Amino acid sequence: MPYDDMISRGSPSDPLVPEPVSQAIMQELPTQSAILQMARRVTMSAKTQRMPVLDVLPQAYWVGGGDTGLKQTSSMEWKGVTLTAEELAVIVPIPEAYLDDAQVPVWDEVRPRLVEAIGAKIDGAALFGANKPTTWPTGIVPAAVAAGNNLTLGTGPDIAHDVTKLGEQVATDGYTVKGFVARPGLKWRLLGLRADDNTPIYQQNLSGPISTGLYGYPMPELDNGAWDDSQAEILGGDFGKAILGLRSDITFKMFTEGVISDDSGAVVLNLMQQDAQAMRVTMRVAFATANPVTALNGTSGTRYPFAVIEPEGS
Repeated sequence: MPYDDMISRGSPSDPLVPEPVSQAIMQELPTQSAILQMARRVTMSAKTQRMPVLDVLPQAYWVGGGDTGLKQTSSMEWKGVTLTAEELAVIVPIPEAYLDDAQVPVWDEVRPRLVEAIGAKIDGAALFGANKPTTWPTGIVPAAVAAGNNLTLGTGPDIAHDVTKLGEQVATDGYTVKGFVARPGLKWRLLGLRADDNTPIYQQNLSGPISTGLYGYPMPELDNGAWDDSQAEILGGDFGKAILGLRSDITFKMFTEGVISDDSGAVVLNLMQQDAQAMRVTMRVAFATANPVTALNGTSGTRYPFAVIEPEGS
């Protein structure tokens, strides 16, 4: 794990210490997190929070025996889904001399990238289980595969047909597809789809921005670096069942004094002694997936509110 990374003068062409001929930084806007955008967000008042999820449905019975027949009883049961807030954090140190020489507001450039990095970390853990905290559940994609809600790209005549089969898998489990998340570039593959008469299937307004929706539902492409294209082409399902708990929002704090040490306790940087500043970014967030019982599938192991199209050859 890195404890000694630092923004510094890596080379004479370092873009943050520009030559006189270059006074501006061309920088794209930070990419949004798909989970922060699509999942149901709840505010947590403590580190852990339990949410009741329906586990057993009531049953109705026909009354036999004529006018004096006995009516049977039934019940409903719930089980708890636990949200556990875990902390994401990073410290970015920058020497003060570097800040003095940089002809752009360095911290203004660093801050949005840190937010983007945290969003990518959340997406990777929630969607694919990448480096997830032990208190978080299995990632949505591997959990969907484990429940049998998966198919391989090319199962049908084209990707549009495959997506309808994805939706059917979610629906037969008793859930409703409310959105998709896709790999970067998938919308361009959809734009290439043609009917038998060569008419575009995925219609777009050529004079306007490209739509990112699919079958009337939102479909953001995950281009923050968290998408694992070896596991999935597109994911769809009921994102109301993906729960993101926020214990605290992203916070920034600047330090001009203090030390940064590694996991062995050795001091890596002394801010006061070495004339440096550091920005600390923290966020406490939890994630869980609700898998409530439905009238169509009472078995939790084969029921899941999401389905995934896996890449060819997987």
